[in-house]
Amino acid sequence: MTLDTTLLDHVAIVLMEPKFPENIGSAARAAWNMGISRLIVVGSDSPDPERMAMMATHKAAHLLENMELHDNLETALAPFSRVVGTTARRGRQRIREKGPREVVSEIMPLLPDNDVAFLFGPEDRGLTNDDLKYCHLLSAVPTADFSSLNLAQAVAIHCYEIYQGIVHCQKGAAQSPRLATTFELEGMYHQLEKTLLTIDFLQDKSQIYYMNNIRQFFGRMRLSPKDASIIRSICRQFLSFKDAGLSRKK
Repeated sequence: MTLDTTLLDHVAIVLMEPKFPENIGSAARAAWNMGISRLIVVGSDSPDPERMAMMATHKAAHLLENMELHDNLETALAPFSRVVGTTARRGRQRIREKGPREVVSEIMPLLPDNDVAFLFGPEDRGLTNDDLKYCHLLSAVPTADFSSLNLAQAVAIHCYEIYQGIVHCQKGAAQSPRLATTFELEGMYHQLEKTLLTIDFLQDKSQIYYMNNIRQFFGRMRLSPKDASIIRSICRQFLSFKDAGLSRKK
């Protein structure tokens, strides 16, 4: 079976506020070893190029040269239809994490028509709940009693599983249609939140809790761009009717 390496073009490694430039270089090296060439770094400061290059080696240097830099996560994730957050932390409001292999098996049918981001948090604290609100899947590397993988190791394990998933992907397997991107979904969520606030469904103390649950609910539905657009239109129409009603009362 011929390996379709073009599927790897739909995968990106996203590093959220990495603390050390050397880890960016190591992540680039791990990604390129498995044929992944898109690297995105989110942070307010530009990392030191020499310290990055020291760990990337010359073969992965082009990933650093073409690396995308964003100062906020929402902008960085805007083009992606599926975002996989990597975490070792658990919480009641977090979606259930899966192993990298299980996650890859789920995203494999999406790759022909969708871009997928694998999101890694800072070395010292990992991804926060606010970061994870953009994620549709959570991936945790199974370990023994002590879990202490560094950033480059976590990237390498996930990149290996992605590559192996493509190697073993069966020709002619069912493919998923294009899904709504993070940009399209965030526009929908902002409109939906505005509508729910207008009808007093969201209270100050429970707003974040309910919006996280709403995000998880729609995340399981795999909305298409048309689906997201319809929901936004319904919200806009509702708000316009409410505004018109208030105007008549005046």
